Amino acid sequence: MRASRLLSLLLLLQTRGRMTAPELAAELEVSIRTVYRDVEALSAAGVPVYADRGPAGGYQLLDGYRTRLNGLTAEEASSLFLAGLPGPAAELGLAEVAANAELKLLAALPPEPRSQASRMRERFLLDVPGWYRSADDVPHLSQVAEAVWSQRPLHMTYRRWGPREVDRVVHPYGLVLKGGSWYLVAAPPDGDPRTYRVSRILTLETMSGHFPRPEGFDLGGFWHEYAKEFRERMYTAEAVIRLAPGREDLLAYTMGADVVGAVLAAAPEPDSEGWRTLTVPVESLTHARWLLLRMGADVEVLEPPELRTLMADAVAALGKLYG
Repeated sequence: MRASRLLSLLLLLQTRGRMTAPELAAELEVSIRTVYRDVEALSAAGVPVYADRGPAGGYQLLDGYRTRLNGLTAEEASSLFLAGLPGPAAELGLAEVAANAELKLLAALPPEPRSQASRMRERFLLDVPGWYRSADDVPHLSQVAEAVWSQRPLHMTYRRWGPREVDRVVHPYGLVLKGGSWYLVAAPPDGDPRTYRVSRILTLETMSGHFPRPEGFDLGGFWHEYAKEFRERMYTAEAVIRLAPGREDLLAYTMGADVVGAVLAAAPEPDSEGWRTLTVPVESLTHARWLLLRMGADVEVLEPPELRTLMADAVAALGKLYG
């Protein structure tokens, strides 16, 4: 355990430069006293780590010192190749760069981790888009990525839901790949960050100059909060339904396993015939009708009356259509 922590401390200093003891303690999830002992251990082992005193001080490695990758375990090396995304890398214009980096990493590994990493790449594949849909067409993605990297403002024509087109000047902070779709996290010069689906960018111009990136902005943290708020906004109503015995899997397929898992955890016991009465969140009554019709006679809507009427009307229309 300590050997792994010492390696992590060394790699943190190598990749981030000067870091204070509290910063290292927070990253490694240990006490500051433990950081002091670990730094002493590295120094005793011949690693040229030294401390600068004062408010702007901290620990850092001697300029030019680099450690080799032979501290990677076989499992750690394998995970790096499993995390590779050749499709998204190509979309970003980085396919050749990613391939070259992979080759260099393989060459730097000792024989056992190298062998296991190669097997991982041969036997596991990550395919991001869901079934029954293709990935978005994103002709402007490479230009957006370059602006994110170089902190250049963008002027774009964007197609909003409606649909209607709007002109926007934004400062691009980051890109997120979600479910096969790319999203740009950006803010107007005097506003808060928002999300834009890259496939909806109709025209794009990279502007001159550079913008200052907000201090402390955390792309991962922003996206986590945005996704949470999006789910909360998405469900605007509730429906009470009766579910046939053993059809929880069908309901999860229809409405999402995370939603149904929470619903089932709060649901009462089944009745004498095995049917369960559940209260489920829905986006709208119209959307709920479309979802629940997919389950046929395995579900009955009890409330609200408007949704029950919508279901009855749809079933009557289907009966008339099919005679």
